[in-house]
Amino acid sequence: MNDELRERIEREAEKHALLNAVKHESDADVGAIMGPLMGDNPDFREHGDEIPGIAGGVVGRVNDLSYAEKRERLEDLAPEELAEIEAEAEEDEHDLPELPNADDYDEVRMRVAPNPNGPWHVGHARMPAVIGSYKERYDGWFCVRFDDTDPETKRPDLEAYDAILEDLEYLGFEPDATYKASDRLETYYEYARELIELGGAYTCSCSGEEFSELKNAGEPCPHRDKDVETVKSEFEAMIDGEYDSGEMVLRVKTDIEHKNPALRDWVAFRMIDTPHPREEASDYRCWPMLDFQSGIDDQLLEVSHIIRGIDLQDSAKRQQFVYDYFDWEYPEVIHWGHVQIDAYDVKMSTSTISELIETGELDGWDDPRAPTLSSLRRRGIRGEAIVEAMAALGTSTSDVDLAMSSIYANNRELIDDETDRRFFVREGERLSLAGDPPAVANPPLHPDHEDRGVREIPASDAVLLESEDVPADEDRVWLKGLGCFRGTDDGLEYTADEIDVVREGDVDVVHWVPADENVTVRMRTPDGDVSGHAEPGVGGLEADELVQFERVGFARIDRHEDDETVVYYTHP
Repeated sequence: MNDELRERIEREAEKHALLNAVKHESDADVGAIMGPLMGDNPDFREHGDEIPGIAGGVVGRVNDLSYAEKRERLEDLAPEELAEIEAEAEEDEHDLPELPNADDYDEVRMRVAPNPNGPWHVGHARMPAVIGSYKERYDGWFCVRFDDTDPETKRPDLEAYDAILEDLEYLGFEPDATYKASDRLETYYEYARELIELGGAYTCSCSGEEFSELKNAGEPCPHRDKDVETVKSEFEAMIDGEYDSGEMVLRVKTDIEHKNPALRDWVAFRMIDTPHPREEASDYRCWPMLDFQSGIDDQLLEVSHIIRGIDLQDSAKRQQFVYDYFDWEYPEVIHWGHVQIDAYDVKMSTSTISELIETGELDGWDDPRAPTLSSLRRRGIRGEAIVEAMAALGTSTSDVDLAMSSIYANNRELIDDETDRRFFVREGERLSLAGDPPAVANPPLHPDHEDRGVREIPASDAVLLESEDVPADEDRVWLKGLGCFRGTDDGLEYTADEIDVVREGDVDVVHWVPADENVTVRMRTPDGDVSGHAEPGVGGLEADELVQFERVGFARIDRHEDDETVVYYTHP
């Protein structure tokens, strides 16, 4: 092999080694680069016996470089290949598909539009998780717009406005703006007046049954051809509150013979006698329907992309009639299916949860049995874990299932490394100790971080073990951090066996707490409260601190009371 060929092999091997290392953000591997190297250079094949040795030396030199140095060198040798790798990596970062026609807009602008009839349940997190992720991806804009223009059937809860914003903050997002639709009625009135002038709306005093019969028959309402001045006058009377509930509505004039009856001359405004719970809006009686209010707001707020449930497909079609009258361009729309979430006995419904709280079956919105974001927050689950799980569902039009285990897995990755270990025994059995065991156990605070130190747990004269961990007579068990014991009629006898008995698989390792020097704990879980005892150090932990109860699961310290410490179970 001549020197020129050898230099060429080394140069190509370096390029492929760098490609392999940068793509996987790790050391290059000789075996992994041989295929691409030989495939790109078929003339190397006659020297196949010599090339692995040459490539091995090159790979060794590449692996001595830092990641930044590898990337810089690859940019010199193969900038196009580097660009491809980084483009693929950026695409892989996103669970969500690209927004349609995003490049056609100066700015991607989206909205989260909750009905403030209560704090969010877990299913509600999907919308802000996806919209917030798109905002970050496109460096865009999003607002929270409370669609609170139904003071009767979907009556707003005054505490829900702030609760929803807190839920959004918990998920890790801050809106660029916040609006309440109930503050914007005069704006909706102005656009209704313009629509009337354009001949696109009329006042109707038909009963619901009367209009339904006409609509389903494709026949026009007798009020459809009122002159504009009459419609204007009657609409102003609606605004002034001169009609009772159900007495008069304003309809958008569409196609009375449209193949979809739901789109025929739909209601834009109706009268509601029940005052709005917000004092600022309590005097209004003429309220817009959601399709009118939302359609106007989306235009005025320059929303570029709307995400809504597939069951709301008719909303876009209704609103399109209004947009056509005003000669507006409708935003891009993404429809998705419903998300179903397992692991809860309580129905994922704001009204159902509210009823259970009112009857005392749930303690509140943050009861661990409630499928709410405030419950997950109190249990110590990070919002980021929920966002990752929701974004991973994508935006399919099909209904999707979300297992809570996926949220738990995400959260475990976030908290495991920083969470210290503790012992907690549920409904333990008292066992006396014999045989001169150590007086104090010193298990590590974290098995992967020796620098954090150890806990001091007094062994005293007796311990508590969970029933399933109590050994039969003559069987051995290893009390974690303390040593090996044999079961006896009277309790446990220290054997002083070395840890090898565990490594050989003959002896189970179990957690325990001292029988007398411990902390009484009530652990609140989605399945109900669990009583038990924890090692004494738990009593000194701060509220909000997370622990991992070994062989039980993670938990958040909630509070210390006179007779017990209350913790909230996070997940396994």
